[in-house]
Amino acid sequence: MIKYFIKRFIHALVVLIGVSMVVFLIVHLSGDPALLMLPPEATSEDIQKFRETMGFNDPLWVQYGRFLHRAVRGDFGTSLHHNEPAIAIVFERLPATFELTIASMIIAILLGIPSGIIAAVRRNTLLDTLVRIGALLGQATPIFWMGIMLVLLFSVNMRIFPTSGRGQFIQLVMPAFTLGFYSVAMIARLLRSALLEVLEQDYIRTARAKGLSPHSVILKHALKNSLIPVVTIIGLQTGHLLGGAVITESIFAWPGVGRLAVQSIYARDFPVVQAVVFIVATLFVFINFLVDLSYTWLDPRISLGRGQNK
Repeated sequence: MIKYFIKRFIHALVVLIGVSMVVFLIVHLSGDPALLMLPPEATSEDIQKFRETMGFNDPLWVQYGRFLHRAVRGDFGTSLHHNEPAIAIVFERLPATFELTIASMIIAILLGIPSGIIAAVRRNTLLDTLVRIGALLGQATPIFWMGIMLVLLFSVNMRIFPTSGRGQFIQLVMPAFTLGFYSVAMIARLLRSALLEVLEQDYIRTARAKGLSPHSVILKHALKNSLIPVVTIIGLQTGHLLGGAVITESIFAWPGVGRLAVQSIYARDFPVVQAVVFIVATLFVFINFLVDLSYTWLDPRISLGRGQNK
């Protein structure tokens, strides 16, 4: 277990270093950083002075070392648009993104897991067919279309929910459902497939032969061994949503990190863009690290040491 933890931790650090390189190169691969950050009316003297101030005249490896040193301390520079520390602006938007992500995943879990269990237990019945059709529609429906339709139906026509904003629970319902609908479909489909495979195993037949109730067989024996792909998807989807569901946040004017990233790109505020990408990537790596650790609880046979000896 300790070796597994250490190896996954080292892997996470390597990924973060790679992310830091990508974040650093975002500006440099897009052209002259000074020309990208300064307004079009900037003079040649302003551009030269800006290059000196930002250190863009130094060798690239020196610039990266300076960027990495500052990034570790949470210093991504000052926002060119807000004239505030970029990290502070991102942290100001993170609670809104956390709120939307948690609400979306709660909806996905509460609807997806029961749907997957029902579809597997009632295989080839009407309920199974309805769940599979719902999963297909959920994964095929574009998020932007779903968000717009919800606004038109429940905000414009029925006037039940507000079209945008944050602060009240009622304002969270539509954006959370818009994001969670896709995850519901994915969780239900994967759990159904995993459960059907597990239900064919010998130990499940043995449990049934011993006279255990169907409820006990499903929940105590089959479900836990079917959760590994589901946990993986939940972790990946959570990291994806933390990255900022740009379309959903834009449709519902949700003041999250994704909307901030879009606004910063349009404003050419690259210090904020770098801060957003680095922080979101760190959160994504951390979530996947927790998912990797959860595997050892779901299936104690999983360990890197044993896997390497096979």
